[in-house]
Amino acid sequence: MNIKQKIDYWTNLAIDNCATAKILLDNDKHLDAGFYCHQAIEKFFKAYYWYINKSKPPYIHNLIKLAEKSNLYKQITDEQIKLFDLLMPLNIEVRYPDSKEEILKSLSKERSKEIYSQNEVFCKWIVQLLNQ
Repeated sequence: MNIKQKIDYWTNLAIDNCATAKILLDNDKHLDAGFYCHQAIEKFFKAYYWYINKSKPPYIHNLIKLAEKSNLYKQITDEQIKLFDLLMPLNIEVRYPDSKEEILKSLSKERSKEIYSQNEVFCKWIVQLLNQ
């Protein structure tokens, strides 16, 4: 694959993850929706990493570190950083749900809709960057 194909690969996966998050949210699967929101952002960062660095992104899942390594950290708002901080534990808890019940208590339908909405805004923003 050439670099454009790799960027498209990661971008398409991210778009699919956004769609999956919406389906899960609409079916009151809040923890899983949060997981797919995290996955979408992670994959968009990896697409952007290819776009900027023309090389394979690091094999990490930490959204803040990916933002830094993708040279996007300085462009990210405080609100987006708060979103990343909220999503990162959801990435782990879906896979290793030791405190699943505790996290689910904090994810009301309204809160989950807000998370998805912020995620959607971020994803649209990064797509614009990739299309420059």
